Amino acid sequence: MVNIALLGLGTVGSGVVKVLQQNKDNINNKIGTEISLKKVLVKNRDKKRDINLKDSMMTTNPDEILNDDEIDLIVELIGGEQPAYDYIKRAIQSKKSVVTANKLVIARYGPEIHRLADKNRVEISYEGSVAGGLPIIRPLKESLAANRIKEIYGILNGTTNYILTKMTQNQEEFSDVLTQAQKLGYAERDPSSDINGLDAAYKISILASIAFESFIDVESIFVEGIQDIEQVDIELAGELGYVIKLLAIAKEDGDKLDVRVHPAFISKDHPLALVNDIYNAVYLQGDAVGDVMSYGQGAGQMPTASAVVADIIQVARCICEHRPGATLIDSGARADLKKIKDVKNSFYLRIRVNDKPGVMAKVTRVLGDHQVSLASVLQKHRRSAVVPLVLITHPVREEFLMRSISELEKIEDVIEINSVIRVQEEKNPGQNKSTKTEKGE
Repeated sequence: MVNIALLGLGTVGSGVVKVLQQNKDNINNKIGTEISLKKVLVKNRDKKRDINLKDSMMTTNPDEILNDDEIDLIVELIGGEQPAYDYIKRAIQSKKSVVTANKLVIARYGPEIHRLADKNRVEISYEGSVAGGLPIIRPLKESLAANRIKEIYGILNGTTNYILTKMTQNQEEFSDVLTQAQKLGYAERDPSSDINGLDAAYKISILASIAFESFIDVESIFVEGIQDIEQVDIELAGELGYVIKLLAIAKEDGDKLDVRVHPAFISKDHPLALVNDIYNAVYLQGDAVGDVMSYGQGAGQMPTASAVVADIIQVARCICEHRPGATLIDSGARADLKKIKDVKNSFYLRIRVNDKPGVMAKVTRVLGDHQVSLASVLQKHRRSAVVPLVLITHPVREEFLMRSISELEKIEDVIEINSVIRVQEEKNPGQNKSTKTEKGE
């Protein structure tokens, strides 16, 4: 028998209890012994819940779990940094294996936690910390172990993907869709971690640490959110053959790693362009396997509970066989990340300029002076004094692009630079390489 305890009985914790109860015989058969849920840490023992647990199993005192020598495995589902981080360390120091869905703790303290687990010969597993029910962490470490991973692109946040999907499908503005997402429970009351890209940064740091076998410091990742995306950018992206997604990216770039999170134009033909609503997807390329994409529900009670219980099964097997499981993050050197100013991208620029002869020539001269060449130009005449100018550049170092923007802002006839959004061109060579002018009313 393997005795387990839960720290936290919120949405995911309740889902874990449901899965353990509903699939008890199946789970026990897969392990070869019985899983016994012994204790559950809760904030309020009197709260009404839609699960069947004896009152005697619930406690508000973490010491009843952390100091219990009969408990083999602790499942941490509290979330946040503290007290979860301390509980995880105390559990490992007490020779208990740990399963968690805590992306923040793993992203920030992964090497320390893994060294501690190795020292105490226990397992730490966290499939549920990235993309909910979408299996990616263990497949990346085990099923794809023969490969050298070259790159990973991910849609790793369901809230932002839902917002961008509805903006695209319903022609609604960001603020309106965010309000809808909050009413539906897809966005938190304080959605800042999602919409500013930090949630996705935690997740890509974990995946990149596994894929590239070195610690990715989440504080060093370039992060940009979707809060400044406007409906006009969504419409123009579609007109140019793209959709906008919040991408989490990690790839080799010379002797450094390029890891970042930001909105990006991706071709409508790319598999990730078809990932909508709250769904997540991870697209990766290995040197042997080629292109692989995993797709599924990235959050929610039961999808995340599925990943957590899968970890419980795997760790329970290790406990029964008296062996520690495989470390899932290398605890060695910190990766050297490429600075965003040195990264090459194509860019989308939306500019408002005075409708006067010679303005376009001034704009292209400034861009050319900073080694920025244009792949596509879309100019819409609206019979007004100020008109929008939409540019797509060829790949250029970000530093050069930003210098050119600084110079463009000094041109008297450039009224405003509204949007600068990166364009992912890897899977679409030769696309959108035309220049055109379109007239409208």
